[in-house]
Amino acid sequence: DLDCTAAEIWLAGGPEGAGEKGEGGFELSRGNVFFGSLREHRGGVALKRFLISLLIVFLSLPIVLAVSARLSLDAERRHAAATAALPLFSKQASDGLVRIRARGLEFRARVAGFAQAGPGLILLHGWPETSIMWEPLIARSAASGFRVIAFDQRGFSPGARPEETKAYAVPELVSDVLGIADAVGFERFHLVGHDWGSIVGWSTAAQHADRVVSWASLSIPHPGAIHPVGANTAPPLYVSVFRMPAVPETLFGFANRWLLHRVVYSSMPADHRAEYEAVFSEPRALGATLDWYRMVSPEAVESSPLSQPVLYVWGEHDMPVYVGPAVHERMSRFVDGPFESIGLDSGHWLIQEQEARVVDAVLKHLGRASD
Repeated sequence: DLDCTAAEIWLAGGPEGAGEKGEGGFELSRGNVFFGSLREHRGGVALKRFLISLLIVFLSLPIVLAVSARLSLDAERRHAAATAALPLFSKQASDGLVRIRARGLEFRARVAGFAQAGPGLILLHGWPETSIMWEPLIARSAASGFRVIAFDQRGFSPGARPEETKAYAVPELVSDVLGIADAVGFERFHLVGHDWGSIVGWSTAAQHADRVVSWASLSIPHPGAIHPVGANTAPPLYVSVFRMPAVPETLFGFANRWLLHRVVYSSMPADHRAEYEAVFSEPRALGATLDWYRMVSPEAVESSPLSQPVLYVWGEHDMPVYVGPAVHERMSRFVDGPFESIGLDSGHWLIQEQEARVVDAVLKHLGRASD
């Protein structure tokens, strides 16, 4: 790697027999010049090699993560196979998992209470979860006389996972809710949502007041209340990252979805984590569900006030962009009917952290709206 020979370095010390006085009167002989120059040269080479190595690691890291994410996928699609083996929904369906055909797609769903003739209730999960998050509410609402549907939404259900990003726009997600309601025979129904399910639910309730009897939102206020109307406000940083092509799939997919398990799912029940792993280990699942973020825009979300009874349950330790004082002040502009807001000592994952209080509040709301 040396760009001159040892002899050339030695000769650079000066003429035969010559020497120079360095600091403190030390004589710089040819040998001193040679070894000093060599050490300086080697130090520069070592630094150069280190910087080049660091650059190579930095540039190759995305490739390594992407390869790891791809190798972590379940090529056999076992979750899809298990879903395909589920029974198709019928109005005599027993409580449990079924497939529901709607809008040319097949949705995996949990149903309960169809042996009775009570009011309909549809539950909308958020990201990155499935209908399993609603199990505590499914059981108690069915016991209270409701016919309950909690379905794995578009992208989360193996049979409802279109390839095109535009297929995950909010209007498509709203139409899925109505398609599910039609498929199970709900002319009118109560609606409950969490996280992304709340964004879909706010639009569904606003656009279809003739069909949605009441609406309960967990964690997410009316989208119009998050920022002042007309404000040119940048989305939260995580939303900007989720919208990037391929980046979030790589971040969440590498090392068997390590980041999801260690950060997002760390406090969730084992059976929930197992189901989420089964879903997101399949090819395209992460990308399809992240396409929700890529297709959302302020214009796509309905901002009309709601006339139905509305319950809003929020965590006091959730992100300020969703629970700040200004957000609560603006909420009243988007609800014309009966409205209740409940803040809990919780973060974003309300039903996991405050199960009894959340379920009690929702059932009380449903009971009032059904009278």
